[in-house]
Amino acid sequence: MPIESFKDLIVWQNAMALAKEMYVATRCFPKDEIYGLTSQIRRSAISIHSNIAEGWGRQSTGDYIRFLKVAQGSAAELETEIILSSEIGFLSKEILEALSNNLKGIQVMLRSLIRSLNANN
Repeated sequence: MPIESFKDLIVWQNAMALAKEMYVATRCFPKDEIYGLTSQIRRSAISIHSNIAEGWGRQSTGDYIRFLKVAQGSAAELETEIILSSEIGFLSKEILEALSNNLKGIQVMLRSLIRSLNANN
């Protein structure tokens, strides 16, 4: 099936799903974290699929790759934030593991997509 839109990309679909999971996971965070860790986690999660989409809409492959690298950075930021959340008791080890596994899959896909675009550029 040809890719006609960023919405056809599995990595974008998985990043959207992860963002939704992060919203659900952070609902149980303390209310005094709404402008702290909760907000930061949600912004990082949103940034991943948003940068994939924004890069898709750019005029050049180089720009697209740059936005995919920003998405990678957001994924690393999110990984750090969910580890901290687990360590301070906001996320259980089981939830951390599930979220981390989903995030790792997205990180692998982003690296592969960047590598593919670089090879064809």
